[in-house]
Amino acid sequence: MSPPVGFILLTHAQPKQIQRLVDRLNRLFDHPPIVFHHDFSQCPMSIEHFPKNVSFVQPHVKTRWGEFSTNEAVIKAMELMQQRRDRPEWTISLSSADYPIKPAAQIIADLESSPADFHMVADRIDPANLKTGWHREMYARYYTRWIPMPKWIANPLKLNWQKLRLKPEKFMRPFVPFNANFQCYAGESWFCANQRAIDYIIDFHHKHPEIATHFRWVMFADEVYFQTIIGNAPHLKLDPNDWRYKDWSAGEPHPKILDQSDLPKFQASSAHFARKFPPDAPVLDDLDRMLFP
Repeated sequence: MSPPVGFILLTHAQPKQIQRLVDRLNRLFDHPPIVFHHDFSQCPMSIEHFPKNVSFVQPHVKTRWGEFSTNEAVIKAMELMQQRRDRPEWTISLSSADYPIKPAAQIIADLESSPADFHMVADRIDPANLKTGWHREMYARYYTRWIPMPKWIANPLKLNWQKLRLKPEKFMRPFVPFNANFQCYAGESWFCANQRAIDYIIDFHHKHPEIATHFRWVMFADEVYFQTIIGNAPHLKLDPNDWRYKDWSAGEPHPKILDQSDLPKFQASSAHFARKFPPDAPVLDDLDRMLFP
């Protein structure tokens, strides 16, 4: 019988914080299957002290924030999870800055009763109905192409990421993969997925390399690739509730860093995990006392 829940951890820094998260997941879920993709090129980390339920993607992918390499890292972690004898019914992706805020029994019950196959923040980006400024930004981001720029050009001109966007968007339409039968979905990076959703993502990734090729040329590919694959799968149900507590009130590119003042808010939420937490934040001790009385 498959375990109800397992985890994919995508990490690149803070080994002590990573170890703490693994310890809490093991205590909560009785040593569930955990697959790591850790970018050792950004932060060395000793792996021999991790328990036997933890496996690592080796060799790792050299990742960079917002680029397609993060999707490739997750795909490799999905494939490794797929190969495990204890492959779980549901897989939850986490970073080292995430932390559980609900008991395991509630998390498992919510997932087992879910009619969806894939929980991830996502919405369709319809060029004919760009409802908000966010939708317009997603259209500009994913319906265009980027070309690499040499550093000797990019640096003096202060071009972000050494890439230049080809515009206007209408001239790019023949060069993007979207049409009436394959539409763009965008949102946030973290997910909960059942076995058949993960199987479908892996199969699609290998059968449609042209889609991956397109997304290698866009910014923030982690916020569009899996969303688009699942959003266009007629036999799978996508639910935009990712069971995460995040506070975007600061208007920054990242969620607000959480502290003890936020504890009542995410306690009152239906979320299973919260992000982002700094290493050794006192609020993590508060959560430990709640989860392990």
